[in-house]
Amino acid sequence: MFANTFWSLVPAIIAIALALITKEVYSSLFIGIVAGGLLYSGFSFTGTMQHVFPDGMIAQLSDSWNVGILIFLVVLGSIVMLMNRAGGSGAFGRWAVSHVKTKVGAQLATIVLGCLIFIDDYFNCLTVGSVMMPVTDKHKISREKLAYLIDATAAPVCIIAPISSWAAAVTGFVDGANGLTLFVRAIPYNFYAFLTIAMMLTLTFRKTDFGPMKLAEIEHKLKGDNEGTGAGPSSITGAEDQPNPPVSATGKVIHLVLPIITLIVTCVIGMIYTGGFFEGESFVDAFSNSDASVGLVYGSVVALVITIIFMIATKVLSFKECMNAIPEGFKSMVPAILILTFAWTLKAMTDSLGAKEYVAGLVENIAGNHALMSLLPAIVFLIGTFLAFATGTSWGTFGILIPIVVNVFGADLGNELMIIAISACMAGAVCGDHCSPISDTTIMASAGAQCNHIRHVSTQLPYALTAAAVSFVAYIITGFIRSWIVCLPIGIVLMVVTVFILGKKDAESEGAKEKAKA
Repeated sequence: MFANTFWSLVPAIIAIALALITKEVYSSLFIGIVAGGLLYSGFSFTGTMQHVFPDGMIAQLSDSWNVGILIFLVVLGSIVMLMNRAGGSGAFGRWAVSHVKTKVGAQLATIVLGCLIFIDDYFNCLTVGSVMMPVTDKHKISREKLAYLIDATAAPVCIIAPISSWAAAVTGFVDGANGLTLFVRAIPYNFYAFLTIAMMLTLTFRKTDFGPMKLAEIEHKLKGDNEGTGAGPSSITGAEDQPNPPVSATGKVIHLVLPIITLIVTCVIGMIYTGGFFEGESFVDAFSNSDASVGLVYGSVVALVITIIFMIATKVLSFKECMNAIPEGFKSMVPAILILTFAWTLKAMTDSLGAKEYVAGLVENIAGNHALMSLLPAIVFLIGTFLAFATGTSWGTFGILIPIVVNVFGADLGNELMIIAISACMAGAVCGDHCSPISDTTIMASAGAQCNHIRHVSTQLPYALTAAAVSFVAYIITGFIRSWIVCLPIGIVLMVVTVFILGKKDAESEGAKEKAKA
């Protein structure tokens, strides 16, 4: 009765609404999961228990892809803990303070690093967070702002990088055409990604913020530290900080830089290995065919072993101290792992209720109306945004919408409107993923910045929605003009002007409040 209807999206809507209202993520996700189980079983108690646990949570934790991601997170947490205990993070912070002189410089450094680590969004979130946190803390940048900068340079950068796990995922959903060629041709039309980067740079250079983010920055500046922002190992849930572990006094910058470089190199090698690079495949084809989950596990485990050997060889940590850091790194990732598990289970609930089929039917009905064809990219962008927001998965959104768009237009790489619609699908998926509190990338950004998850979502949402609104306008224009050379500059100009206007209005509003108080 509830399958393949609007009811299929209700569990996700319940979870998102509760998370934003209560500011508590665990119970909100679980209630959404139970709602999905009740709808699927027809409100049968035993049927709900079966669907929520064996068919839902246990099945998700048995999925090889998901287990690979969880192992990667655990190993990454251990590497970060080793870098911290070796004193590498502290040494880098001291070095950065002497070289990065301003708050603008600290934010730019975060953005640049986020853009450079384009291989995978999970990897991006946690790596950029661990590297840049000492720098942003020294320049009194709130954890909410750091989480936004991390999140906005994770998926949006990966989706415009031809060599990334995201490119590999997208090409896997295209039948009847060269997936990688289509992905590359769609890059200039991915307005949300480019406009998000333009927005970050404009906010940074203008030294302005608006909405909840501005309040978070003011609050942080007044307190002078990260108390109250949810910083710390358990920060993703808003729990209180744990006592800091002992840190080596002899650590140097190399004890942070070398593990990070090693991790990047080994993860790239791990990914191309799973794609058959060492069996004769080209580098690009190996990336397209790679299994990101397994490749990241291979790379991170090798990097962990090399990191331990390096720490012992340079005598900053003993073997026993290294071994003690590993379970501590695991503990630091437990909140993120728990939320990811709930988010995956919630997605399983919406899938079992036929959310994919319901949305697919909507898109095909719209595509059947020839009068709306020029508006189709903008419509696909909206549908992709809503679907990714409700389900918390951009890759799942690719899997639903890209085959539909290809079927509507045919696998014709000469059809520019098809290229634009594919790009709109990818941009919408990233946008919805960026906004959603149940998105794994959003969760990872919170973990990477050690920021309370709901605070990250609530402060980032106005920024993401602003970029989405301008992107929607850009897709309307592009549906008629069909040239990225014209439309991308128009979109960037609109984005910059919008940020200026919003920043000015916010400043005027603050000024009016101050006068009223006086």
